[in-house]
Amino acid sequence: MQLFYAPNTISMSVAIALQEAGLGHELTGVDFTKAEQTGDAYLAKNPKGRVPTLIVGDKALTETGALLEYIAALVPEKKLVPSDPLQAFKMRSVMFYLASTMHVNHAHKMRGSRWADQQKSCDDMTSKVPRLWPHQPATLKTNVCRVPSFWAIPSVSPTSIYLTCALGFQAMALRSKITRNSPRIWQPWKPAHPSRKSVNSAY
Repeated sequence: MQLFYAPNTISMSVAIALQEAGLGHELTGVDFTKAEQTGDAYLAKNPKGRVPTLIVGDKALTETGALLEYIAALVPEKKLVPSDPLQAFKMRSVMFYLASTMHVNHAHKMRGSRWADQQKSCDDMTSKVPRLWPHQPATLKTNVCRVPSFWAIPSVSPTSIYLTCALGFQAMALRSKITRNSPRIWQPWKPAHPSRKSVNSAY
């Protein structure tokens, strides 16, 4: 397997998952500062022009959430996804919320040009991001997690790996350190993930 990724993007979660799964792989960086993601060589692998891209044999697999589940499915003995259907549903519901809402909110700060052409529109989106982040934990807790049953999800799962990277986005958005300023809802992940070998290896 060969993973094309970029630092400080959600593609790092796939690198972490590969480490957790113990699957052999090669990491290949995509330099956003040189716009390599939109170059012909990379577009030949992933016409979307985004990361991650996981090359498996002659196939190019994309989309972070799908890749996390694919990796988990390759190593069922690791039990990265709960065997109970309801717990698996809860895990996926949180991951989809992270991908469709939290991640998109952050992207408005760094990549406003995806949605607007005028600089003032991009500036407005950028200024909004730090005001959005403080509301995310409450939304996650009341509308998605349904604690305490949510915490029955394995301490390492596709969702928790995704959230580990999302925490990095939060720190950048708020210009703060995760360990000091993360909202209380993130506490269950803090002891395990930032200090895990897989996270340190990926970063």
